[in-house]
Amino acid sequence: MATDAPPPPMRVLTLGASLRGDSLNVRLATLVTRLVEQAGATADLAHMGEFAMPVYDGDAEAAEGLPAGAQAFRDRIDASDALVISSPEYNASVPGSLKNAIDWVSRFRPQPFKDKHALLVSASPSMVGGNRGLWALRVPLEHLGTRVYPDMFSLARAHEGFTESGDLSDSGLQDRLAESVVSFLRLVEADTRYVCLRRRWYEFLGDRTDAPVTQRAQD
Repeated sequence: MATDAPPPPMRVLTLGASLRGDSLNVRLATLVTRLVEQAGATADLAHMGEFAMPVYDGDAEAAEGLPAGAQAFRDRIDASDALVISSPEYNASVPGSLKNAIDWVSRFRPQPFKDKHALLVSASPSMVGGNRGLWALRVPLEHLGTRVYPDMFSLARAHEGFTESGDLSDSGLQDRLAESVVSFLRLVEADTRYVCLRRRWYEFLGDRTDAPVTQRAQD
């Protein structure tokens, strides 16, 4: 008797959102990439430096269109079911390069952040681990309709936080991060693979689609 083929693995874009080559957040994104693959999904590791683009300028957009770096970032997002952003914290907020990339990519239609799932993580030498920057990052992403996972992960004293093999020095934190990745992927799979659970959590104000709005499932 014929059976349905299993669905393909979930596709996750993991972004090290720092321009610095030896960034702690690139290390964390690399670790998350490995954890995503161990959980059975496909990971696409990206570096912020791959998406060069000028500071957003509406006049430049009108005259020249959207830059190649923004198009490349949009394409990688579109090819994924979800994204993980490992972001540094600059002055208790979002790095300008990351916010600029979000602003440019938000200009595409259809708007690529809408209904995309995101897990936010950070690494910092500080005692708060970049957590304040993640709270600031939630604001533009959720405004654009991204379904940001409630449980964020911040690695404090990150300059001492990694082993030579790239794992976290604290086994408890390693386990917590791995559990967060697995739980996140389960939520993404439920929301993207099972029609009965599909819903709109947020409405992007620039959206003009006619798709019906359904009530969010409550636990």
